[in-house]
Amino acid sequence: MTIDADEISQDAEAALASGTGDRLAAMRHSAAHMMAAAVVELFPEARLGIGPAIKDGFYYDFDLPRPLTPADLEQIEAKMREQQAADLRFEGKESSREDAIARLERENQPFKVEIVNDLPAGETITFYRHGSFEDLCRGGHVESTSELGAFKLLTTAGAYWRGDETRPMLQRIYGTAWDTQEELDQHLWRLEEAKKRDHRKLGRELDLFTFHPESPAAPFLHPRGMAIWRALEEWSRQVRREAGFHEVRTPSLVRKELWETSGHWGNYQDNMFVLDDYDHVSGLKPMNCPEEILIYKTRSHSYRELPMRFADYSTLFRKERTGVLAGMFRVRQLTQDDSHVFCRDDQVDDEIRLALSLVRKQYAPFGFEPRAKLATRPEKRLGSDEFWERAEGRLRERLEEDGMSFTLDEGGGAFYAPKIDIFIEDALGREWQMATIQADYQLPQRFDLEYRAADGGFERPVVIHYAIYGSFERFIGIITEHYTGAFPLWLAPVQVMIVPIADRHLEYAETVRAALADAGLRAEVDERSERMQLKLRDAQEQKIPVMVVVGDRDAEANAVSPRLRSGASSQGVPIAEFIDDLRARVESRELWPFDDGGDTKA
Repeated sequence: MTIDADEISQDAEAALASGTGDRLAAMRHSAAHMMAAAVVELFPEARLGIGPAIKDGFYYDFDLPRPLTPADLEQIEAKMREQQAADLRFEGKESSREDAIARLERENQPFKVEIVNDLPAGETITFYRHGSFEDLCRGGHVESTSELGAFKLLTTAGAYWRGDETRPMLQRIYGTAWDTQEELDQHLWRLEEAKKRDHRKLGRELDLFTFHPESPAAPFLHPRGMAIWRALEEWSRQVRREAGFHEVRTPSLVRKELWETSGHWGNYQDNMFVLDDYDHVSGLKPMNCPEEILIYKTRSHSYRELPMRFADYSTLFRKERTGVLAGMFRVRQLTQDDSHVFCRDDQVDDEIRLALSLVRKQYAPFGFEPRAKLATRPEKRLGSDEFWERAEGRLRERLEEDGMSFTLDEGGGAFYAPKIDIFIEDALGREWQMATIQADYQLPQRFDLEYRAADGGFERPVVIHYAIYGSFERFIGIITEHYTGAFPLWLAPVQVMIVPIADRHLEYAETVRAALADAGLRAEVDERSERMQLKLRDAQEQKIPVMVVVGDRDAEANAVSPRLRSGASSQGVPIAEFIDDLRARVESRELWPFDDGGDTKA
């Protein structure tokens, strides 16, 4: 595995400052130093990169004379335990820039020299020591190695220095540390469970989607995967229709002039696929908003027409670096359930209310309870303090009014306005950032948008942006792992598997399948010449919600004998009653059969 680009860029700047004000982070940062000390003891020629605390653990990057093995990790971990038992204090001391560089050059630590050279003039430079090991570091440690709780080294990976594919490839060691052994054991269980739930593994096993080197970072959706996509899409479209949205579709290839006006050419070009086609340069679109603005601009608008709500399900393209690609979670071709609302400033509050209500509505069938972060003004921003006070206040009031749980993300807003970031938690307790709700005052200005106001003059609209699933690809990856591939009935790619007891029941089985299909239900017949129990076991392994056994009695009575994935079963259910029950469950988008409550009718 290779790590680069975004992951490094997010961690590199915090590498010397991790752990400040947070005991668990300080403990993990200290563990990274202890790991580096152990590595240097085993490999004296090691050159050190960075070693920050990260979510749930820590890592350190090394330039080593050979690839690390599992046996090496065991040795490193053992030496860390020796340090833990030795109760070594973490002690810091300041250094001048000149002395720091001279020392690091003498010790043949070029990556540390680069870090020092990149520090702002006048910044205090410190080294932290425990035992005989000393490392360039801003601090944020526990007092002693004995305060390190329960820990374990997990794995190694390749990592480009500073996320630059042209720089040296280092070896990264990942570890995790917790206050207690019980917390460590729980975390290790979650990691093992995550492996079982890996959407890439389940995607292949359940015949949902695959990835191929002929089109890297773009999923190939199989018929069953496409069935999930369409179910998600149908629900998203229903939510938008009922909220007064009108669907639009915009081109994928757009000349650079549009991206220059929007600001993407100057700020996002590295993430765009650019084509130079004779007399003009174009880019495959990474987002929809500038093109929907062109739709708005095709004619003049009155204040009476606003708000105008557009939904766009066009395909987007983002030139992601190889090292950050992760199955469906990070792809180069994606589709969002995108929403753009053009409204008057006095309508912004109502549109934020609507957005929050649609987030709740669209997530409800999945069992997700959204929570939010209010991202406030960054250090570099446009607009006056009065604007930011008012904008942040409006978003805070809408969140409080909605009752959605939220925290503050100080300084996390966009440069042009604050935003609401929506999060969900999956079955393993992992948090995922989903929708971002933004009130945009800048793009309307850059594109000189306007509408005729009630007094006959012209005013500028506000654009509200949000996509509730985010991308379909990422959302499918998330729910595949959340449900471990055992989707609720309304989402399941095959909702009913019909199992004839013998070959003579094939004709009736096909009659049942056709009746289910006519009712809009996804059903298949297992026509293989295998034993019934094997067919049922295979259907169970494919995580199909309902299995229907048909035999002589069923055919004579025009009935079915359903068995649920949960294990419940019943006999001789009239086919019309069975279909009506399934249709009602699908239309209500309930989580059944997870909470079947003992109901075995269907």
